[in-house]
Amino acid sequence: MGPLAGIKIVEFTGIGPGPMCAMLLTDLGASVLRIDRPEPSDLGLQRELRYDLLLRGRPAVALDLKSKAGTALALRLIERADALIEGFRPGVMERLGLGPEDCLVRNPRLVYGRVTGWGQEGPLAHAAGHDINYISLAGALHAFGRRGQPPTPPLNLIGDYAGGALYLAFGIVCGILDAKRSGRGQVVDAAMVDGAASLMTGFYGLVAAGMATHERGTNHLDTGAHFYNVYECADGRWISIAPIESKFYAELLRRLDVDPAAIPPQMEREHWPRMQTRPAELFKTKTRAEWCALLEGTDACFAPVLTTDEAASHPHNMARQTYIEIDGITQPAPAPRFSRTVPGLPIPPQPPSRGAEAEAVLAAWLEPAEIDELRAVGALGERRS
Repeated sequence: MGPLAGIKIVEFTGIGPGPMCAMLLTDLGASVLRIDRPEPSDLGLQRELRYDLLLRGRPAVALDLKSKAGTALALRLIERADALIEGFRPGVMERLGLGPEDCLVRNPRLVYGRVTGWGQEGPLAHAAGHDINYISLAGALHAFGRRGQPPTPPLNLIGDYAGGALYLAFGIVCGILDAKRSGRGQVVDAAMVDGAASLMTGFYGLVAAGMATHERGTNHLDTGAHFYNVYECADGRWISIAPIESKFYAELLRRLDVDPAAIPPQMEREHWPRMQTRPAELFKTKTRAEWCALLEGTDACFAPVLTTDEAASHPHNMARQTYIEIDGITQPAPAPRFSRTVPGLPIPPQPPSRGAEAEAVLAAWLEPAEIDELRAVGALGERRS
C-alpha cells in the first residue's frame, strides 16, 4: 500500500535524520528493514521504544557489523535493495566493508543514501556536530529571533529533519527513478548544512534585493512586522496573524474594527516597531477562544498557537485525520496525501529481532536456503533476556 509499494530499502540505525527519512519512506509504502546494533548504545534521547516514533512502520534485525557474518548478511540484503540509508561519519561504512564501492559492485542499481551534518568532504566533514551547528553555518540560525534578542534555535526541525531527512528522502526517490531508467545506481550525499542552505534560498533573494536585512526581528517574516506575529491573549494563550497581502490586512482591520485611515500604511517599515504595541494591547482584551470565534476561518490569516496536545483535537485536524493513534500514542499521520495509492496505518516501533524472529523478518528478503545457511553459521544470534 502507498505510492512506494514494492521499493526495498536497507536502513542502518542512527539518530535524527536517518530514522526520519526511513519513516517518511516507509509511511508511503516502501519496505524498509532497519539493521540495528546487537546491544543498545547511547544514541542521545533514550526512551521506551514505543515512544521513539521515528522508528515506526518497519521491522529491525540485530546485526554485529564488526563481524564477518554480520557484514556478509548486510551485503546480501543490500544486493536485493533499491536503496540504502546510513548516517555515520564519513569513512565508517567503508571501514565496515559496506561503503559505496563495496555495495555498488554487488548491486549496480543501488541508491546509496548518506546523511551527515557537514557532508562527505570539506574541512569540517569529520567533525562532530548537531542541528544547531549546521544551521548556524548555513546562515539560517542567525535569522531566527526577535529584535535585540539572541538567535533562537527552531528545535531541530531545520537541520535534522528538513535539511537532512527530507532532502535525503527526496534524493533517494530521485535516484531510484533514475536507476529504473538507466540501470545504474549512485551515491546521494545529503548534508544538513547543504539542505539548510537550500531552504534559505528565498531569504537570500530577499536580502540581495534589499527587501530584508540581517537584523533579526525587523523583516516581514521574523516578527518585525506587526501583521506577521504572535500575540498573547487575556488568558495567557497565544494567537498568530499573517495578513501580508493588502486585502487580507484590510479584512483583519475590518474585523478588529480598526479604521485604516487612523494608522500608518501597512508596508511603511519605519512604523512597524511602533505598530507592534496596538495589536498587542488589543489582543489582550479577549481570550484565545474569543479570538478564534471572531477570526478563525476568515481571510484575516489567523490561527491559534496550539501545543502538541491541543493540535490533535482541533476540529480541522480531526476532520483531515492529521493525527492518528498507534499503540495508544497520538502522532502525526503519514504525509502527503494520495488519492489512489493510499498508505496503510504504520505499525508501532519494533525492537531488533534475533533468532527465529529475525528469520521471519528476513523471509521477505531472502530465500529459505539462505536463511538456513545463516542459521547454521549463527549469523542471526538469539534473543537475549
